[in-house]
Amino acid sequence: MDLLDFSDCQLYFEEPLAPPVDALIRQASDEYGQEGAELALLRAHLLAPENLMVLVGLYRYYFYQHRLEDALVVAERAMTLSGRQLELPADWSQLDETRLGGAARTSFGLLRFHLLALKAASIVLLRLGRIAASRARLLKLAALDSRDQLGAAKLLEVVDAFRSSEDSEFNLAPA
Repeated sequence: MDLLDFSDCQLYFEEPLAPPVDALIRQASDEYGQEGAELALLRAHLLAPENLMVLVGLYRYYFYQHRLEDALVVAERAMTLSGRQLELPADWSQLDETRLGGAARTSFGLLRFHLLALKAASIVLLRLGRIAASRARLLKLAALDSRDQLGAAKLLEVVDAFRSSEDSEFNLAPA
């Protein structure tokens, strides 16, 4: 499956927002870096708790504010919501090609969103120093994306190279 083919699918940000939610998202964008930005995003989330664009806004806000635990919660919520719509298992480790095929028939764009949310959670886990948890997710993504169109295999190579250099650094240290 070509995970870069968007020719025949709707993407999460193409879904129309209710005007009050749209206004709050715009407010958050205008006030980025100020206290009001988070409040606007949280109010948008209260009005549209299952809207993926709102969740992406919250994720980005928390990630770039270095509030990584909050970003992880939002990434996992995005996976839960998109997974439910795609009838995917709640446990990401149970994903396989058969399930992805069924999900792609439901909504290719939403499936790609789901997989990117899994990658986002992996990146946050890396930043939190939870390497094993991140690596497990990256291994799953790499197995599902044989052409590495989402970049999980390349990221996994970097993680493994870093771990190898770190291991050799500790092994070479004088006793």
